Amino acid sequence: MTNAAFQTFISGGLLLLVIAVTATGWLLWMQRDAKEDAEMAALDGVTHELRLNLQRMLGELVTLSNGVAYAPGSLMDIHHPQLDAVNQGLVHCDRKALAVMGAAYQELQASKLHLRNHLEAGQDAAVEHEAAVSAAIDGITTLYMWDAHDGCSPRDARSTRSWAVRDWMKANGFGQIVVPGMHLRDEVVERLRTYGMPLTPRPLTHTAHEYWSLRYDRQKDPRAVFGPRRIRKEPKDEGPEFSPLVDAAE
Repeated sequence: MTNAAFQTFISGGLLLLVIAVTATGWLLWMQRDAKEDAEMAALDGVTHELRLNLQRMLGELVTLSNGVAYAPGSLMDIHHPQLDAVNQGLVHCDRKALAVMGAAYQELQASKLHLRNHLEAGQDAAVEHEAAVSAAIDGITTLYMWDAHDGCSPRDARSTRSWAVRDWMKANGFGQIVVPGMHLRDEVVERLRTYGMPLTPRPLTHTAHEYWSLRYDRQKDPRAVFGPRRIRKEPKDEGPEFSPLVDAAE
């Protein structure tokens, strides 16, 4: 083999090696992107699955609260295949948040089962209906933390305005009134505040009359502009000072 042919062989081999490495890297990158897209689609499926289950359960509870007679099969079982698939698959996500969603599903199913058993037995199910509504409210709070705060706990969430929670509920199709005498969005906001989420504005602790009627002492207020006022101590009157000259003259 001549020197020119050897150089041509080496150059062609290096070119093929570069093409092979580039193609392998491109294929691995495409597989990584496809895996990330599949994981995002699976997590979105978990979100939509819980939202649809909650909306269906709220619709069933509204029907019962409006005085419609219970029909067998109207309270359907709750299934969550999307959540089960994410738990079984190697999806990169917060497993603690998934555990919270699983607990929310268990509470929803248990409350619906108790309500259905009492209705089928012809018993008074007012307490069970209230428990089912409370479980639905807890489910909405879990869905809100999963969707808007990446599944973190309410105590670890960032400070949020309560109107943002109401706007999120409105955008996700949760109505204002579920049962007579109860406003769903207000109940969800109060439930989040009860669980420790910093929501603003904070509820008022005093009325305007009570606030302005408080006796304010700036000298004892540690949050004053210049801090608590220092009180100058008056010098004690210890009587006339002792003078040896005056005493000697007397």
